[in-house]
Amino acid sequence: MSSSTIRRRRLRELWRAAPFVLPFLLLFVIVYLVPTGYSVGQSFFAEKRSGLGLSGAESVFAGFDNYVRVFHDTDFISSLGRVAFVGVIQVPLMLAIALFLALLIDSSATKGRRFFRIAYFIPYGLPGVIAGLVWSFLYAPSLSPITRYFGSMGVHFSFVTDGALPFSIANILTWAWTGYNTILIFAALQAVPEETMEAAALDGCSGWKAALLIKVPQIRPALLLTLVFSIIGTFQLYNEPATMKSVAPNLSSTYTPIMAALRSLSANDFNYAAAQSVVLGALICVLSVLVFRASARSVD
Repeated sequence: MSSSTIRRRRLRELWRAAPFVLPFLLLFVIVYLVPTGYSVGQSFFAEKRSGLGLSGAESVFAGFDNYVRVFHDTDFISSLGRVAFVGVIQVPLMLAIALFLALLIDSSATKGRRFFRIAYFIPYGLPGVIAGLVWSFLYAPSLSPITRYFGSMGVHFSFVTDGALPFSIANILTWAWTGYNTILIFAALQAVPEETMEAAALDGCSGWKAALLIKVPQIRPALLLTLVFSIIGTFQLYNEPATMKSVAPNLSSTYTPIMAALRSLSANDFNYAAAQSVVLGALICVLSVLVFRASARSVD
């Protein structure tokens, strides 16, 4: 078969697939690429007022001034540090619990697996704001039944002090997202061939030993996917701390990078908010690439 015939066949296949691919590409461009490109473009401009400031603001090219300002903004840098600290605490713990629960559900000895799949997934099905409100009630010093109970025993503590806030937020995230990751890992476990596990059982490898030595290595891509999703979600943290401000007045309005960018927006500093968003997006992309590369090296 000639090369021209092969090219024509491939072109025909592409034309047949185009009606199915184009709607996704169109939405991807409109919803993702266009807003991203617009934000990047706006981050290189600034609003300037001439004279005594009585005339309208004029948009002028500012180069990298907004980015220099971002890296000198202690509030924004501190917000990145806070979400990184929350991620270091929460992500490994959440994924370890999710893996443990997925292995339990996948075990043939477990009864009621359908019930547990639904039960674990329910917290993720609740909107983040509702979950934040429920946990805010449990954290509120004057309302919390938990602090009231321990207070009656002479043990006094608070969930909303500066030192406790990262752990309180990490707890909400773990409660809300463990079930989601459990289902993803469980779906990957379902693809592990039965023949592999039967061969392992014949060799005397069964139970938790087989799960850790055989199943877990085979679902490495799913574990990597949940890790990357969790890193992205942590740096996009907003709902939980924003909701907790009602019970934690000490929680800063720039507690997370998203909150810091929204404060800039509320101050009509749109170009600076765009620069903050671009820096956050770039940081998330870099971290995701580093995780993928580290995983590839460990496999090699």
